[in-house]
Amino acid sequence: MLQLSDQFVIRDAEPEDLDQIVSIYNATIPGRMVTADVEPVTVESKLDWFRSRTPHERPIWVVHDAVSGGMSAWLSFQSFYGRPAYNATAEISIYISEPYRRCGLGSLMLERAIAESPRLGLTTLLGFVFRHNKPSLALLERFGFQQWGCLPGVAVLDGVERDVVIAGRRVEKQE
Repeated sequence: MLQLSDQFVIRDAEPEDLDQIVSIYNATIPGRMVTADVEPVTVESKLDWFRSRTPHERPIWVVHDAVSGGMSAWLSFQSFYGRPAYNATAEISIYISEPYRRCGLGSLMLERAIAESPRLGLTTLLGFVFRHNKPSLALLERFGFQQWGCLPGVAVLDGVERDVVIAGRRVEKQE
């Protein structure tokens, strides 16, 4: 467990966290900024996804507010493209509960993801972000991610075509 401040603790997700993980995720759907899902997902639909993660390779981290006791955010690592040659590359996803947005939790989680990448066997981190999601793109840029690609019009949200930016960053190996 890593103490982020007097108020926040980040740790590996446990099965009993899945309910809150799904709740935070579903709360982002109506805003059409963060996810390409257009309808809420269920805990049951996320069980295989959750079970496929391990703390030593592709973790899910949750941030808990020590004052309220509730989950405030989470981050996951997703294998890129599913083939062995890409094992050192992972896509990261960050989801923050509405009351905690713009409070620095994204930075804290991203900082940890970069620092822990060598331990996880990762040399490259990717983010797939809607072009209109300026806050997430700005966060990634602050941490050295660059635009490595753009997929124009690949998502349609409420009848509007949306571009997806591929942001990437190489991670230094620990000696």
